[in-house]
Amino acid sequence: MPDPNGFLRYDRRLPARRPVPVRISDWREVYPPAGEELIREQATRCMDCGIPFCHDGCPLGNRIPDWNDLVRTGNWDAAVESLHATNNFPEFTGRLCPAPCEAACVLGIGGGQPVTIKQVEVEIADAAVARGGLRPRPVPAPTGRSVAVVGSGPAGLAAAQQLARAGHAVTVYERDDAIGGLLRYGIPDFKLEKEHIDRRLAQLAAEGVQFRTGVDVGVDVTAEQLRAEHDAVLLACGALQGRDTPETPGRQLRGVHQAMSHLVAANRVVAAAGDGRPALAVLPDGTPIDAAGKHVVIIGGGDTAADCLGVAHRQGAAGVHQLDLYPEPPETRDAARDPWPTWPWVLRNYPAHEEGGERVFAVAVQEFVDDGTGQVKGVRIAEVSVEKRDGRRIVTPLPGSERELPADLVLLAIGFEGTEQQPLLEQFGVRRNARGAVDARPDWQTDADGVFVAGDMHRGASLIVWAIAEGRAAAAAIHAYLGGVGELPAPVDPARQPLAAR
Repeated sequence: MPDPNGFLRYDRRLPARRPVPVRISDWREVYPPAGEELIREQATRCMDCGIPFCHDGCPLGNRIPDWNDLVRTGNWDAAVESLHATNNFPEFTGRLCPAPCEAACVLGIGGGQPVTIKQVEVEIADAAVARGGLRPRPVPAPTGRSVAVVGSGPAGLAAAQQLARAGHAVTVYERDDAIGGLLRYGIPDFKLEKEHIDRRLAQLAAEGVQFRTGVDVGVDVTAEQLRAEHDAVLLACGALQGRDTPETPGRQLRGVHQAMSHLVAANRVVAAAGDGRPALAVLPDGTPIDAAGKHVVIIGGGDTAADCLGVAHRQGAAGVHQLDLYPEPPETRDAARDPWPTWPWVLRNYPAHEEGGERVFAVAVQEFVDDGTGQVKGVRIAEVSVEKRDGRRIVTPLPGSERELPADLVLLAIGFEGTEQQPLLEQFGVRRNARGAVDARPDWQTDADGVFVAGDMHRGASLIVWAIAEGRAAAAAIHAYLGGVGELPAPVDPARQPLAAR
């Protein structure tokens, strides 16, 4: 049994990040390996609670107490098996998931320090590679049925692996030039080095998954062709329609861009450098979108904004302001607002924030300022109050609080409006709902029979752990639809929502 006194003997500790001056000079991951001694110590803090609420915080239902105790006792091979039993890609979630499981840890009750679940997870995942690699599990007897997966992000790849291991022939279609979806070009290397994706893709390929890149389904391949070649189709195209602010004066100025445009351009430069090719940070039309030497303003307070901040530091920005519409959150959970074990609204300091820049809370942009040539030269902001009335957000500027910040590059990181309107939707006869997402029946099928949906395309922009959970669940539904033998694990249903106070 677990050590009942572990949490009393050890405090919560994480490995030290690489020094700021060192890490902003390259694109390597911020965290070095933790070391076995530290991870075993932290795993020992897990109490194996009578009711492990971390299971409910994690939509995958990860067996967290199980693999914590296996790490505590040094049984790494069994820990790897236990972790992979519920999660296809723990090396991704361990680096990118904000860890709702930790928010639900029993040690967090009353302001305590939860187990470092995410760090233990990533160390187990890396141990799998170090202790023999990601061994493929090819199916011994193919079923003769075929599935098309459109989109190669975490939802599509998780579904593809589950279906391939069940014996189905799986082809993943990706319109970009490389597999991985936002993992490939949307997430900076300082959070996820791309060798982790490549290793996992090699495993999937060895298990029989076929990949077709540079194929825009609905344009290069029609829905009719996919239906003719496959017995089922899974749509996992993500939620890439960035939220905009067209009503703000000056939005049309040069230098005002969607945040993802900046991240994708920067990631392409890093990828090219890794291949020994010269490249510039530019938009598809060749417009430069590099922060080097510029005053940068990032609008938004979430993960995407923090990613842009870290990229701007590494590109050599002259200065960065990050603007947040809401007031500065508290340092600790407000139990009246967000009772344990729900996800709390607290101040989250990302590694990028300790690298530089200034955060400004409770402000909104009133105007993007023109330099007289159609190029942005600044943003005019005002302090604001925000309240909700009848489900609508009301933003009220504070009179006399306006001021101007210098800005040569403005990045909009204010969220996403759902999946993009694209030809494949019309061709399959699938519609977007009011949230810009695609609805699913209880069996994960869309309005079109034999066409399934999962991940952000169904849920809206969400966490990677939800994408993998939905991909696994949709794969189980497709397997049943195809008459597969037995059942695949389905951790969530289409109506499942995160833990919330009622």
